Amino acid sequence: MANHFLAYLYRLQHIERWSLMRNTSSENVAEHSYHVAILAHALGNIAREIFHKDINPDEAAAYALFHDATEVFTGDIPTPVKHHNPRILANFREIEELAAERLIATVPLELKSRYEPLFGRKPANPDLQRLLKAADLLDAYLKCISELSAGNHEFETARKQSAEKLNALGMPEVEWFLTNLAPAFEKTLDELTEIEANEDQV
Repeated sequence: MANHFLAYLYRLQHIERWSLMRNTSSENVAEHSYHVAILAHALGNIAREIFHKDINPDEAAAYALFHDATEVFTGDIPTPVKHHNPRILANFREIEELAAERLIATVPLELKSRYEPLFGRKPANPDLQRLLKAADLLDAYLKCISELSAGNHEFETARKQSAEKLNALGMPEVEWFLTNLAPAFEKTLDELTEIEANEDQV
């Protein structure tokens, strides 16, 4: 079974997210993992450079890149199902642990110590844990913004819930992101290009 882990990870592209929602643009777990990784890296840089926190952006990106790797075995369970009641959530957490063990078993022995902490494990640094949670929530929020901008009101409640969860974190780096970077996600490509052109003329 060893040495199959990369082949498994490549199959994350076949696992669709938001399965209970009508989407104007589909999203798979591989895409989500990439988005969360770049968001975690950005939040890490904001935290370190602007708010002087002891966060390593590269470490944040690595954890984020593999944060949903176990879904190659479990699939993506929609949040309303996963969090329907504590019993379902506890059972799913156990399934996640078993999936992590199975995935770790596919890593070559020589590399296991490098990958084992990334599969289904939380980093020891609590600030990094919170940042990863924020990046995951932020990707959901930006997905909702994208769908709403395309006229899909199916995501209105999800957007409100994601915004409430992000605000509840009380993280200045998240607030900075929402103020300075998130608004661009509501603009069309033509609008972004026009803004850049106007800035070049200044």
